[in-house]
Amino acid sequence: MNLNLPVDSDAAILVGRIMTEAGPTPVMVREGQLFSLLDMAPTVADLFETIEPGAPLTAGAALGPVEDAALLSPIDLQCIKASGVTFAVSALERVIEERARGDSARANDLRAQIQDRIGTSLRAVKPGSPEAVKLKALLIADGLWSQYLEVAIGPDAEIFTKSAVLSSVGTGADVGVRADSAWNNPEPEIVLVVDSRGRPRGAALGNDVNLRDIEGRSALLLGKAKDNNASCAIGPFIRLFDDRFTLDDIRACEVSLTIEGPDGYRLTGSSNMSLISRDPLDLIGQAIGRDHQFPDGFALFLGTMFAPVADRDEPGLGFTHRTGDIVRVSTPRLGTLTNRVVPCHDAPPWTFGIRALMQNLAARGLLDRKDAA
Repeated sequence: MNLNLPVDSDAAILVGRIMTEAGPTPVMVREGQLFSLLDMAPTVADLFETIEPGAPLTAGAALGPVEDAALLSPIDLQCIKASGVTFAVSALERVIEERARGDSARANDLRAQIQDRIGTSLRAVKPGSPEAVKLKALLIADGLWSQYLEVAIGPDAEIFTKSAVLSSVGTGADVGVRADSAWNNPEPEIVLVVDSRGRPRGAALGNDVNLRDIEGRSALLLGKAKDNNASCAIGPFIRLFDDRFTLDDIRACEVSLTIEGPDGYRLTGSSNMSLISRDPLDLIGQAIGRDHQFPDGFALFLGTMFAPVADRDEPGLGFTHRTGDIVRVSTPRLGTLTNRVVPCHDAPPWTFGIRALMQNLAARGLLDRKDAA
């Protein structure tokens, strides 16, 4: 597999998971080689719950070059959450989807109307501020208010469950789009990995595969639009935060996207994290607290400003995936997440769940060790 690590990988602490003959194994990367972390913890979730931030990782058995490994998603028992409508552009696109009722043919005309009316105001306002309250009143009076604008500029962020525990796929795997979706796209995002105390421990790249027509028909179809077989990709590794890589690096990074189709089609775009409307710590605080706990920690997609609108086929229909599209999500200090698009029913079925993991770890004698509890 052609794997792109961070440009400064020699200085990075990279944690992930691979599938070995024995079963899923937490690993770290050192000089392009993989080393087992089973001497420290049986799962990545356990690692972050038992090892304090900044504590050194102890490399175990050597497992070979990174390029030769079958990489899994780097998270395991963490819940997979996502924050939506965190950029002005994505807020506008959600309003367009809602008004188009999932019909991509209507999106072009609506886009011009809505951007002219509220685009500038939306980009300038801070969510939950007095200015946001005034803008809301004006939009209501103008008949332009939307549930998506509520989470875009209101005090409460949209935080939803993207995918079930253990259901995410890693780099090199197929990602799935439902065969009954005719309007969909990738969503390149930063994914924070947070421990049970609400502390961000590291970051990875993610693709929050999005079915625009299904969610556009009704926001109540969010689960059907977002949570499908192979619809959530995370990787290639979790880069741990340390004195050389901090949350400020996430706040300033630019996430790039490249789509290359089997028909010769090519699309590029980017999402600049400096334009996010809510700070990552605010989003974490809205996901976890006295009203909601995550004993195994959680992964949090931070949202994207990238929404491809250029026509791929017929004029006015915008972008949608085709089977065989290669999607690359990248940023220099996290590397590249690469996946191929297939219909959900053609992606490998998800069969290895929590029971299977616990049975596997028990059979390997990894659950009764005091040092891996």
